[in-house]
Amino acid sequence: MSQKTIPQKTFDRLSPFIQEYIYNQGWQQLRDVQIAACQIIFETNAHLLLATGTASGKTEAAFLPILTLLDEEPPKTIGVLYISPIKALINDQFERLNDLLVQSHTRVFAWHGDIPSSRKRKLLASPSGILQITPESLESLLINHYSTISRLFGDLRFVVIDEIHSFMDSERGYQILCQLVRLSRIINKVPRRIGLSATLGDYKIAKRWLQMGTNLAAIAPEIADDSRKVRLAVEHFPLASEIEPTDPYYRYLFEITKNSKSLIFANSRTDTESVIANLRSLARSQNAPDIYHVHHGSISASLREDAETAMRSDTYAVTAATLTLELGIDLGQLERVIQLNSPLSVSSFLQRLGRTGRREMPADMRFICSEKEQLGDEFLPDLIPWQLLQTIAIIQLYLEDRWLEPIQLPKYSYSLLYHQTLSILASCGERSHQELANKVLSLPAFQDVSPRDFQQLLNYWENLEHLEVTENNTLILGLIGEKIVRNFQFYAVFDAPMEYVVRGEAGEIGSIFTPPPLGKQFSLAGRTWQVIDVDYGKRNIWVKPVSGIANIAWRGCGMGKIHTKILQKMRTILFAEHDYPYLLPGAKTRLTEARNLARRYDLDREIIHPLDRNLYCIFPWMGTKTFNTLEKWIYFVMGDFMNLKIRKSLSPYYLLLTSGEKTEAIAIQETIVNLCQQNLTSEDITAFIDSPQRQKYDKFIPDHLLRKAFAWDYLDIVELQQIVKTW
Repeated sequence: MSQKTIPQKTFDRLSPFIQEYIYNQGWQQLRDVQIAACQIIFETNAHLLLATGTASGKTEAAFLPILTLLDEEPPKTIGVLYISPIKALINDQFERLNDLLVQSHTRVFAWHGDIPSSRKRKLLASPSGILQITPESLESLLINHYSTISRLFGDLRFVVIDEIHSFMDSERGYQILCQLVRLSRIINKVPRRIGLSATLGDYKIAKRWLQMGTNLAAIAPEIADDSRKVRLAVEHFPLASEIEPTDPYYRYLFEITKNSKSLIFANSRTDTESVIANLRSLARSQNAPDIYHVHHGSISASLREDAETAMRSDTYAVTAATLTLELGIDLGQLERVIQLNSPLSVSSFLQRLGRTGRREMPADMRFICSEKEQLGDEFLPDLIPWQLLQTIAIIQLYLEDRWLEPIQLPKYSYSLLYHQTLSILASCGERSHQELANKVLSLPAFQDVSPRDFQQLLNYWENLEHLEVTENNTLILGLIGEKIVRNFQFYAVFDAPMEYVVRGEAGEIGSIFTPPPLGKQFSLAGRTWQVIDVDYGKRNIWVKPVSGIANIAWRGCGMGKIHTKILQKMRTILFAEHDYPYLLPGAKTRLTEARNLARRYDLDREIIHPLDRNLYCIFPWMGTKTFNTLEKWIYFVMGDFMNLKIRKSLSPYYLLLTSGEKTEAIAIQETIVNLCQQNLTSEDITAFIDSPQRQKYDKFIPDHLLRKAFAWDYLDIVELQQIVKTW
C-alpha cells in the first residue's frame, strides 16, 4: 500500500495528542487510506466506506479522525458503536491502538456474552466512549434495555462496521441495518457509518448497503492498488482410501510448515481436525516439537485464544482454521498461508492471502489440492480434478481481472421479518396492526415485502400463538412468542444448534453435535479423546486423552455458493494450452492429464455425455444457484418427457442422469434447451417444492412465501436460460 508524506493540513487538523502519538511512533508518512479517511470525516457529513487490503491501516484510518472529533467535543453518552462479526475480533482489534486510546482518555467497552456483568453495569451506569459489540448483543440491548437506549446512545456520533463484506449478503447484515434504524428512531439522529473491508467486489452495492435507511451519501475513496509482492504455489496429491500420517500429502504439508509460523485454512472443521492430528502424529514420530493448534467455532474460547497467542509469539506455530481466522484478528508476522483444496470464492482467497505479507514481506500462499486415488473403475466426471481447476480459476480471476464476486442482497427476508417483528414488540410493547406495519416495513430489509403479505404473516403468527390480539385490538407477544424471545438464542438470526460440551481434566475442550458411545474415540482440538461419561441432561461429555488418530464430523460443512464466472473460468483452463508458473510438478502433471482426458472425450464440444447404458453425465459449467435451478428443473419436469432421473449430483460440477429408455445424449440436451426457453420464472420451479426452509425462523413462515424467497435467493432461471442457449 503506497504511502504519502503527511499533508500539513491533515496533520494540523488532528488533535495534539494524536500529533504527539504520530511523532512518538516515528511515522514519517500516513497511508493513502488514512489521509483519505481524515479528509472525508473532517470535511463531509457522509458515510465512509474503506475497502483496502489486510494490514493497510484501515482501523487507524477510521479512528484517528474519530478520536480527534471526540476529543474536541466529548460525547455525553456512548459516542462510537463498533460492530464486529465475532467476539474474538472485538477482543483483539484495539490492542495496537491501546497507547493512542490511553492518551485520548476515551474509554473502550466490550459487550458480548463473555463479558462479566459487573463491567456491563459500569457502562450502563456511566455510558461514554466506544462500545464494541456483536449484532446479537446489540439486539439484546435493544430488547432488554429499551427504556435506557436514549441515555446510552443519545449522543452517538459514529457506527463503525468492521469486516463489512462478511455481513452484506446475509440475514445478519440486514439485522444490523434494522438495528441501526431502530436505534436512530429512538435517539432521533442518524450517526455516520464507517464500513471497513479488505475484500469488496462491487463498491456501488456496498455503498448502497451502507447508507440504507438514511438520507446521507456514502463515499468510497479511491485508494491506490496493493503493490506488494505475492508468492503462490499449487501442488496436487492423490489420496488413498486409508490415509496415514506418513502419506506424501502429510509429509509435504509437514515439510512446508516445520520451523515456520504457518496458518492452514480448510473448508470444514472436520478437515482442520484431521490435518492437525496427522501433523502432530508425524511430528511425534520425528521427535519434533508439538507446535500445532486448531481454531474453529467448536473449539473452546480458551483453546482458540491459546492458538492466537501462539501465532502472535516469536516462536514457531502452526494453526489449522476455518473462516474464524479469515477475518482481521492480529496473528503477528505469518510466514505462510496454506489452503487445503480450493477456497469457495475469489473474495475468500484474497482475504486469506492478506493474512501474510505484512511489514514489507511478500505474501506467501500455498495451495494443496487432493482427490481420491483412482482405482480404474471411476466414471468420467470422477476423473476430473475439480478442486485443482477451481483453485487455478480463482487465482487467475484475481491475477488477470482483479475480479471479485458481486454481492446479491436478500430480497424476501421473511425469517428476519419474523425476528424483527417479535423484537420490536418485545422492546416497545403493544402496537396496533398499522403501527407495527409502519415500524417494521419501513426497515431497510423489508422494502420488497407488501403490506398484504405482512398482514397475512401477522394472522399466521396469531394462529400459532406467537402473537396475541388484545381487547383493544392491538398486538402483543403471545405465550409462545414470549417464550421464544426470552430465550438467549433469540438474539441471533442464524441457527445455532445445541451442542454437547466436551470436558477433560483441564476443563472445556470444545463441543460436538452428537455424543459418541462410552469408550468411543474421537478427535477434537487436534487430539484424540475417549468418552468416559455422558451427561445427557446437561449436555456434557467427559473424556480422557488417548493415543492414535480418530475422526469426527460436523454437520453444516457444505460447499457454499460458487459463482458462475468461476465455473466458466475452470472450463477455459481445462481446454487451454498454456501453463501457469505457480503449478508445482504434481499439479502440473495432473492438469495435463485432465486436459488430455477432456480432448479425448470432446468435453469442449459436448455438454451431455453417455457413460453407460442409459446413464448420462451433464457438465453444465454454471454456478451453484444456476446449477440448483437446472437440477430441480430436471428433477420435477424432465422426468415427464424422457423418464429421466438424477442418480447423483455434485454441485456445481456435474449431474448423473438415468433414463428409462435408450436415447441419444443430443436428444436429452435439445429437450433441456427447448424446455428452458419457455416463458418460465424461478417461482414456477418452486411450485413443486414443499416448504424450502433455509433460515432460522422459516418454520414459522407459510409455504407460499417461503417459495417466493427461495426463488430469489437460491434459484436463477434467467441465467440458466442464457447459458443453455450456448449449448
